[in-house]
Order: sequence, then structure tokens, then C-alpha cells
Amino acid sequence: MEVDSVFFTDRSGRLTSNPLLDQLPSYQSLLYRRKSSAKRRSSSRARLSSSGSGKWAVNTVSRHEEKQKNQTEQRAIRELAKPMAEKRRDKTQRLREDGELSSWRQWTHSTHRYLRRLRDDAQEWLNSMQLWRGDIHLIEGMFGTGILSYFSFLRFLVMLNLIIFVLMFSFVLLPIIVAPHASGNITYNQNDGSECSVYPSSARRGLVIFHEHITDLLSGGGFLEQTYLFYGYYRVDKIHFRRITYNLPLAYLLVTIAYLFLSLIWIVKRSATGFKRNLVQDEDRFQSFCNKIFAGWDFCITNENAVRLKRSSLLYELKTDLEEERIKQKIADRTRKERCRIYLIRSILNLFVIGVLAGCFYSIYLATIFSQEAQMNNIKENFIVDLIYEYLPSIVITMANFITPLLFSVIINFEDYSPAFEIRFTLMRCVFMRLTSIGVLLFSLWSQITKCKEEPCACGYNHVLYSCWETRVGQEMYKLTIFDFIIIVAVTIFVEFPRKLIVKFCDCGLAKWWGQQEFAIPQNVLEIVYGQTICWIGTFYSPMLPAICTIKYFFIFYIKKVSLMNNCRPATRPFRASSSNFFFLGVLLIGLCLASVPVIVSVAQINCSQACGPFVNYSTSWEVLPAAVSQLPSEVQTLLHALSSEAFAVTFFVVTCLAMFYVIALAGAHKKVINQLREQLAMEGRDKHFLIQKLCQAQRLSPVRSPMSKSQPRSSSSSCSPSYHTSFSNNFNDSVFLAHPPPDSSTHV
Repeated sequence: MEVDSVFFTDRSGRLTSNPLLDQLPSYQSLLYRRKSSAKRRSSSRARLSSSGSGKWAVNTVSRHEEKQKNQTEQRAIRELAKPMAEKRRDKTQRLREDGELSSWRQWTHSTHRYLRRLRDDAQEWLNSMQLWRGDIHLIEGMFGTGILSYFSFLRFLVMLNLIIFVLMFSFVLLPIIVAPHASGNITYNQNDGSECSVYPSSARRGLVIFHEHITDLLSGGGFLEQTYLFYGYYRVDKIHFRRITYNLPLAYLLVTIAYLFLSLIWIVKRSATGFKRNLVQDEDRFQSFCNKIFAGWDFCITNENAVRLKRSSLLYELKTDLEEERIKQKIADRTRKERCRIYLIRSILNLFVIGVLAGCFYSIYLATIFSQEAQMNNIKENFIVDLIYEYLPSIVITMANFITPLLFSVIINFEDYSPAFEIRFTLMRCVFMRLTSIGVLLFSLWSQITKCKEEPCACGYNHVLYSCWETRVGQEMYKLTIFDFIIIVAVTIFVEFPRKLIVKFCDCGLAKWWGQQEFAIPQNVLEIVYGQTICWIGTFYSPMLPAICTIKYFFIFYIKKVSLMNNCRPATRPFRASSSNFFFLGVLLIGLCLASVPVIVSVAQINCSQACGPFVNYSTSWEVLPAAVSQLPSEVQTLLHALSSEAFAVTFFVVTCLAMFYVIALAGAHKKVINQLREQLAMEGRDKHFLIQKLCQAQRLSPVRSPMSKSQPRSSSSSCSPSYHTSFSNNFNDSVFLAHPPPDSSTHV
């Protein structure tokens, strides 16, 4: 009978007490908790004997080994981190175990393995079919996972816009295109002859100069206004096929709701993983240090420059953590006078920031009003001036988005925040500036749309200036999208590329101080989030805008890739959230919430145009939904009215609250288990420390016993000692491990 490597058994095989294990901190803590629990419950349970230490340890080890064995049996052999000889041995053992099973169990196991192999092959095939898979792997190998996250985020937006376009095309455009070829009868919304239903054409007549076509292409007017691109072209009310009648206004509204909900669900699903990771990382500063030191290196890097940058970025992050700790200590040691001075400076600077934002917003408002009046009065100067009139709001918004981040980065240095908070606060100011500028533009447009010379408006909107106001809003979103793409291309060609040439071929001190353009991930992310917010708003007014954004982001990927490879270098001070997509998706979620507000207001509050679009027969776009419900069978109407009643809303709210309380309780239980596991890890560390101390004590005692050990044969000492772990058995005193003398050699065969 072999003796266990840690525990010692007597001749009967019963575990006996072990003084060394009784002294372990983990066992002493467990014993104390059990005694305290027994005292609180006033139970008559006897005190635990010292032999319980062996039983407790054996049970713990056996449960762990059993769990590990089950997990190993469930995994495929090729996925196990074992040498080939062990894998072959495991495969032989599994085949032998399968041969001992019944026919039904063998068929079940073989089917399970086949389905698992089929699932893995399908997953591998889907991964190989991913867009830009090779390019993204190349970027990851040269620049690491930080910059990789930006390009992965860009790929996500391409797929999102493609799916939104497929929805709009399938349920809005395709029925109109297919109807003439499928013997469908299209019913159009007819004009009733009133002044509200007059929609003058903006198409140019006669001899058209070439640059006017360019102006129409860039502004969305002229020949583009009466196309599938804008809302006003869809004057279809119903499409009558042989067996069904297709309600296009209802489909238009439901698809709008669908793409907003789809975007919300997809963003939340993708951001959940990053949120949990950030929640765990930000909870403990010591864990952050350990992650950076022991698991911070990016093993995907193959480029030497990227290696140096990664090393410097890790060094910068460690310095930043230490600086944050120093600033926290500095904040804690501030006097009341210093706190008052800092708060006063911050208040003054924040008032200045508010003034700058207000000035930018007012400039956008004035530019929008001036641009609309110039277009309505048909002011024509020349090609360049006319184009400036068309794009004046976009130019002002772009200038504001370019100047304010530079100003914010200077102001933040005087506010005495921690380095990490400085970056977050500056970015949130930039996000607010970029996204709110779109809201100011829409507010300026709607102030013109809903304002008439004689109040209230006869048609519910200013039909004199905006006979089809939805198309006008769609044109503004179209111009913002085109101008944003032009600015990105122009900056890459006329700013980043010449700067690279100057820094490379000019040896003057100014060029060296200026340096090569950094690939700033947060600023690039804000650019595409700004464009995506415009796309979400404009899709209702311009159904083809998602296709334009898909093409736009497709080209931006290659433009940014070429710029990264040739013109830019990675940032020496990387943003911490760049290694995960949580920050990107969080900002994108803010953009989605902002984009939903104008769409909901225009659908539910503002009167529809009487001269264009699918909702001519309704006061607002939302009225098509109650009208469609009223045509359903009475049973379905009763069900839908019950679902929309206050009683169902209250019940749903109560059930949601109960589910939320359950999730909160479950999260609390999980947190308690996590704390217990942390305590267990800490206790294991104390156990190791305790055993190392005992080992050191035994090593100090070993020179004293060396003359006696030399006089004895080596074989006899090995035969008389129990088979403990070899690194401990020769150096420990018998009294350390054993409560009684070891048995004779006849026990160990």
C-alpha cells in the first residue's frame, strides 16, 4: 500500500491527525468559523477533532480533481494542453471506456462528438469569412490590440449599416420595384388640390451647366431630389398583389422602429462583455497593477517599433497609476483654502467652456438660418459661393469640432484632475460638442419648419418654404455625411501626408518638435460615431443613407489603414479603454439615444408633409399604426388594446421590478461568492507562506542532523521514511510531519 504524498495513514488505512496541517492558516480559519457558527446556533455538536484536517483537505482535493476530470472529459482531446503521448493515451482510454458502454450510450456520445465537430467547423468557416480578416490580423501584428479595436469597431459599423440598408430595401424599396413585374397594382397618394399638396419640382430645366450637376450631387437637390434617395419620392399608399395588400406607410414606420431597436440590442449585447471586464478591473487597484505587470504584454505584436511602443505604453500606464495614487493622496491632504481655490478655478473654467459651447451652438444656428434663407430666396452668385451656401452649416459644425477639442485639452491642464480623469472629461466634452451640434442643427431646421407668418400654420408646418420638409431634413443629413467623408479624405491627403514628408525629409528643430502625426484612437472613434449618429437620424428621411454610410465606412477603413501604415504612428499615451470596445460602444449608445429623440419627435409630434411621402393621408406618421390596428379582426384588436392598456403596463412594471430585484439579489450572491473566493486565494497564499517558513526551519535544522544522517546508509533512510514529496522528506524532522513514529519497512511494499 502506497502512502499518500501529504497525509499519513496507519496500518488500518484510517487518516490520523497531522500537526502540520492543523497549523495551516486556512484550516485554522475554517475551524474558527465552524466553532463560531456552532456557538451562535447553540448546538450541542462536539468540538472538531484534529483528524478533521485530513478529511477536510482530502474532500477538498477530491472535489477539485473530480471537477477538473469532468471538464477534461467534456473537452476535445486536441484542445487539451498535453503532450502527444498523453493525448494518445487519453484517446485510447476514452475508446476503451466507450466500448464498455451500451449501444445507446455509444450512439449518443458519437452523435454529440459529431455535432460538436460540425459546430466547430461552422464557427471556423464563419470566422474565415469575416470582412477584412487578413487586414485586421496584419494591423494587430504590427500595432497591437489597441489600434485593432478601432478597426474592429469600424467593421462592426459597416455590418450594422449594411443590415439597416437590407431592412429598408427589403420592406420599402423592393415592394415598389417588384410590383410592376409581379402584376401588382400600386395606389398612390393623390393631391387634393389644396395649397398644402403643392410640391414644386426642383429639377433643372433647359441647358444645365456641368458644375450644377456637381452641386446637385453634393447637396442632394436637383435631379437627386425626386429619386429613391429621399423621403418625398415614396408617394405609394398601398400595393395590391393577387392575394395580399401591402401597406407601405405601415412598413415604413415599423422598419424605422425596427432598425433603432436592432441597433440598441446589438450595441448593448456587444458592450456587456466589456462592461463586466471594466467593472472587475476598476474595482481593485492592486488587481490593475498585477494585470499590467504579469498579463499586460501583447504577444500578437511582431513589429520592432510596436514592441518599443508597447513597452513605453505599459511604462506610461504604470506611471499614470502611480500618479493617480499620488494625486489621491494630495487631494486627501488638501487644506480648506486649497480646495476653495481649486473649486473656484474649475468653476471659472467650466463657465468659460459653457460660453464656448454656447457660442458654437449659436453660430451653428445662425449658419443654418442663413443657409436656408439663401436657398429659399434662390440666391445665385457662382459655383463656389453657391456650394458654400449649401454647406455652410456643415462647415461651421466641422470648424467647431476641430477647434473645441484643442481648446478643451489646454483648459483641462489648469483644473488639476488626475491623468485618467483628464482624458475621460475631455472626451466627454468633445462627445457633447459633436453630438449636440447635430441637435442644434435639427432644432434650427424645425424652428424654420414650424414657424409661419400667420400663426397657427394652415398646414401644420411652413408649406411655403418647405413643401416637403422631410426631404429637406434628409438633404441636410446627406450633406453632413458627404462633407464628413470629404473632410476625412482631405485631412489624410493634405495634412497627414505632407506632415509625414516634412518630418521625414526636414532636419530643422521645428519639424522634429512637431513630430509625426499620432493615430489618436478616441478622436478617430468620435469621428465615426458622429457620422453614425447622422446616419441613424437621416435614415427615416433618406432611406438610402445606410447604403451611403456603408460605402463611406468601407473606404474609410482603407484610408485609415494606409494612413496608419504610412503617415501616422501609434499614440505614445494610449487611451486605457482602447484595448476594449466598451468605451466606443458607450459613446455609440449615447449617439443612438440622441438620434432617437428627433426621429420620435418628428414621427409623433410634427405634422407630415401633405405634398410628398407615404404619410400624406395622416396628420402624423404615428397615426398609420392605430389605423392599421383598426382594420384587424376584433379579437386581435382586443388583445392589442389589452397589451397597450394601463393595467398591463402596471403589471409589466411590477414583474420587471421583481425580475430586477431577483437579478440584484443574484448579483449580490455572486459578489459574496467572489469575495469568498478571494479570501480563499488569500488564505492559500498564507498557507504557502507558512509552508515555506516550515521548509526554511527544516533547512536550518538539517546541518544539525547531517552527522547522524551520514552514518546511516542512504537506502535505509529512504526505506524507513514515508513516501512524502521528495523535496520535503529529506529535510524535515519527523516530528514536524508525524504525530507518531513511522511504521516499519514491511508496510511499504
